Amino acid sequence: MTTPATKPPPDGWVPFPRSSPFVLLLGGLHVKDAGGLPLIGLRVEEHHLNTRGLGHGGLLVTLADSAMGIVIPRAQTPRRPVLTVSLSVDFLSAAQLGDWLEAHVRIDRSGNRLAFASCLVQAEGRLVLRASGVFAYVRGEEADG
Repeated sequence: MTTPATKPPPDGWVPFPRSSPFVLLLGGLHVKDAGGLPLIGLRVEEHHLNTRGLGHGGLLVTLADSAMGIVIPRAQTPRRPVLTVSLSVDFLSAAQLGDWLEAHVRIDRSGNRLAFASCLVQAEGRLVLRASGVFAYVRGEEADG
């Protein structure tokens, strides 16, 4: 029997092919082509819950940070990897067990060294978190690692 926590992703979502070891501990991310910047998604599972039975804030922050770090390079030609410089988040509502989370990223500004982005995380149409971040483009040998 399929429980809400083990439901497959909605139609059109595929596993994100490259994740860090940390993100893989969460269970991995999914990506969807939205006709512009990609969307990044994740299902809230039991191991993502805090002691109150809600999606842990660290999970939501990780999703937003990862989504911006995935989307910013894909908006560049050639792709340029980034590292997070700063991150600001506001928790707006709770994520529940089984919720499908979608991270919608907007690149606010991109220069030679820094990119500024914002992210809205939605759960089943509810706004759960908003984040903004500053990201540094990785240069030279750092980009190869």
